[in-house]
Amino acid sequence: MNYWLVKQEPEAYSWDTFVKDGKTSWTGVRNFAARLNLRAMKKGDPVFYYHSNTGKEIVGLARVEKAAYPDPTATEGDWSAVDLAAVKALKNPVGLDTLKTDRILKNMKLVKIGRLSVSPVTKEEYDRIIELGGTK
Repeated sequence: MNYWLVKQEPEAYSWDTFVKDGKTSWTGVRNFAARLNLRAMKKGDPVFYYHSNTGKEIVGLARVEKAAYPDPTATEGDWSAVDLAAVKALKNPVGLDTLKTDRILKNMKLVKIGRLSVSPVTKEEYDRIIELGGTK
């Protein structure tokens, strides 16, 4: 099993909207590194949902429902999408300031490569976020 984080501006598609929808196709990613991460996702992998721009915090936990397939929104190029399902909100959202200062989380891809919209999370980082988020 692998662990992931996806970023989305809450004004564009918030965690609350995702929860209401129950699931969504994660489309529109146009970055080669993020595309590779999408293609590495497997059904059942846990995914953190991060509100970028406004809030700057991990707010929820999702899971991959369908592994990578051709992005139907791509008009040109070889891009991928996955299907995600909302699992549960974190009781305590984990903010970027905490990620930057926590000894386990400060080296996360989200912190080191901030513009990457889909990034891997280590098992240790996953466990720490679950602990901080109060979802254990």
